Amino acid sequence: MVKKIAFLFPGQGAQSVGMGKDIYDICESAKNVYDKADSVLSKSISTLCFEGPEDALKQTVNTQPCIVTTSIALLEAFRAELNISPDYVAGHSLGEYPAMYAAGVMDLETTLKLIQKRADLMNSSTGGSMSAVLNASEDVLKAGLEEGRKIGYVDIANYNSPVQVVITGDTEAVKAAGEYMIANGVRRVVPLPVSGAFHSKFMQEAGVIFAEFVKEVDLSDVSIPVITNIDAKITTNAEDFRSKMPQQIYSSVHWTQTIQNMIEQGVDTFVEIGPGKILSGLNKKIAPEAVCYSVFDKASLDSTVASLKEQFAEV
Repeated sequence: MVKKIAFLFPGQGAQSVGMGKDIYDICESAKNVYDKADSVLSKSISTLCFEGPEDALKQTVNTQPCIVTTSIALLEAFRAELNISPDYVAGHSLGEYPAMYAAGVMDLETTLKLIQKRADLMNSSTGGSMSAVLNASEDVLKAGLEEGRKIGYVDIANYNSPVQVVITGDTEAVKAAGEYMIANGVRRVVPLPVSGAFHSKFMQEAGVIFAEFVKEVDLSDVSIPVITNIDAKITTNAEDFRSKMPQQIYSSVHWTQTIQNMIEQGVDTFVEIGPGKILSGLNKKIAPEAVCYSVFDKASLDSTVASLKEQFAEV
């Protein structure tokens, strides 16, 4: 029996060529999302998602609108099969945009325009690098950051799970921090294939420009709470979203804290909606006691809907 349910939406790195194609072919509401994205953004988001090429799909200016479009298309396909309202929503980094859409903060066209502007700005903010750090103790992580800061700027971009964080900043500082941690027992530090130091002060100028853009869009207060990345707190007010969106570009993603907050609020079931199953994997580390479903294609949609119908029938 489901107590409380949350919808989750993945971020950059979840993309793959072919994502969303089977849903597009069979679900009118999903097809409409892709068609709208092609029209609003004046480029073939559908072709990039379904056919690639991979090199083009991996470019931030394409990755972000493609993942958001696919996530929303899968959401609409899910809604067409099962009309349930989540108790909470959240998204990892760019995934916060389909989460806000799901909550009703903004309509589809606004969501698409915002994420494309965000992608353009982040792509143009070059310099720096990022690395994933796996299984570092709090003490070693802290000492590694201190070591890196002897050379330059380095900070935590993502608190992804209790056993995974992502560091960001000056390339040499990120490298030095990683080398220190490896030398002190950390098993893996993985450089990430990104165009810049996302979620760092390198992105502050992009955030300032984005704030001006966000001023002009229509946003709504909502009744479905969004747990926001920058503080892992419940947000429902339109003006709070307006101020948090620009900050999110250069602030840490508090994903571990987001899931922990939802668990504290009584959420016991999560549905990840979007390409891949990255967040479901992270959830197993953060909240192993929770049930987590993934909706990323037709088969996973059917399986999730069947399981949830069964659970709701037990109420």
